[in-house]
Amino acid sequence: MVHAKPSWSRIGAGLPRAAAALVLGAALIGAPAPALAAGMQLSSPTLRDGVAPAQRYDGPGCGGGNVSPALQWSGLPPTTRSLALTVFDRDARGGAGWWHWAVVDIPASATGLALGAGAPGGAGLPKGARQLRTSFGKEAYGGPCPPPGSGVHHYEFTLWALPQARLPLPPGAGAPELAEMASVGAIAEVQLVVGYGR
Repeated sequence: MVHAKPSWSRIGAGLPRAAAALVLGAALIGAPAPALAAGMQLSSPTLRDGVAPAQRYDGPGCGGGNVSPALQWSGLPPTTRSLALTVFDRDARGGAGWWHWAVVDIPASATGLALGAGAPGGAGLPKGARQLRTSFGKEAYGGPCPPPGSGVHHYEFTLWALPQARLPLPPGAGAPELAEMASVGAIAEVQLVVGYGR
């Protein structure tokens, strides 16, 4: 089975520490590479100019509002029955990574997530969707706040198109389990990568 994913190795190269960059890529499972350009698309009006203070973490030294960004998507495969979303900082903890957000069971009829949908309790999420535990230990969005001087961190917003209405996750599952299950069973996926450093 072909599982083509774009390479992000050059994202953020040469950017100043406080710079931010957006890159959009798509990957379809079982489809030839030329089909990628016509596949799913993921964008954010909130992140167009990088990570604004409102989207950053609200912990000590970060000065953020911890408000999840608005997201928009299109081009879902016709067999999509639900969607899942993860946000992962691949550069945190010496490359071990850090999970910032995880949403599962988003109805296929949804075309995006509203600004602030990742608040605790998930009241702003589409009906039926739910948040899972992140590396912060919370079922909510946690914004970026890389250590000063650690370079540009790359925050991967991954949207998964799934063939089932609800993903059969085990009790207590968090973002890593969601990503593992979705990567195996997804029909398609698309990724929006935001680079941010302090």
